[in-house]
Amino acid sequence: MIGTFSELASALRPIALPIGEVSPFHLVVEKLKPVLPIAALLVVLPLMKKMFGQTWRELDLEAQEARAKILEEKKNDTRPMVALAICAVVLTLQEYYGGRGYFEIGIKPTILALSEKHTWIKLAKYDELWAYGWWATTRVVGYVSPIFVWKLFYREDSILDFGLRTRGFFKHIWIYALFLAIVLPAMFAVASAPDFGSYYPFYKGASRSWFDLLIWESMYFAQFFALELFFRGFWVRSLAKSFGSGAIFAMAVPYCMIHFGKPYLEACGAIIAGIALGSLSMKTKSIYQGFLVHITVAGLMDFLALSHRSALPKVFWPPIV
Repeated sequence: MIGTFSELASALRPIALPIGEVSPFHLVVEKLKPVLPIAALLVVLPLMKKMFGQTWRELDLEAQEARAKILEEKKNDTRPMVALAICAVVLTLQEYYGGRGYFEIGIKPTILALSEKHTWIKLAKYDELWAYGWWATTRVVGYVSPIFVWKLFYREDSILDFGLRTRGFFKHIWIYALFLAIVLPAMFAVASAPDFGSYYPFYKGASRSWFDLLIWESMYFAQFFALELFFRGFWVRSLAKSFGSGAIFAMAVPYCMIHFGKPYLEACGAIIAGIALGSLSMKTKSIYQGFLVHITVAGLMDFLALSHRSALPKVFWPPIV
């Protein structure tokens, strides 16, 4: 099995340059980096309008009808107030209490005390992994809980309507393949960039063993499912009756902002990804295609980054400390 992984890694590994050398391609990218996202948006947005224009129009018509009914009944549309307040609270809590910094001061002392009685915790051995476990848990809980809070206010809304329906999944699977055909070449092109290779995976102990890497990817993928449910499920669907297609573009703003701190081109790419995946979710009435795109790209990014610096695990279990 390890031999097979090694062969695959060699085949996929980007061409490495001697230390200190930068390829002409990356020199050009660095020069043009500030304006590349603008050029990309000018090209991609018209294409997305062709692909999703009908979906956007249908959303606008549905929103117009819904708001006309509310105005006719002389009521206020409370959906934006409730949805955006929930989203703001979730993102703020995650920023201040969902990171590794808070884990160190607020959670780790408790786990340390428990580890004295329960040897299976192994905090010394899996210190960083426990920290990312806290990060992933706060993301999953924070991204999923708004749906249940929403039901307290709007009991007539079905939880399944937040992108969890599976009907028609295979009918739209071709869109998943199309997205990958667009994204993967770009990902391979930048895979040897210095900031790419040093940034991924987030969990630096992933190269220690396949156990570390698999546990990390499991947590990583779980938070991606919750993220899709929050942004492409809850956010756009709770606001669609009020904002129409504008709900998709409103969602793309905070979705881009949660990528701040990552490589610049990836953060800018989140603008396009947010609009595209939000439109896809509304077209297919499902978050599953977007989830599959996300984990495929994220898993490959980790794999390529490790492969590029020859850091793929060589053993299944981590060495005994």
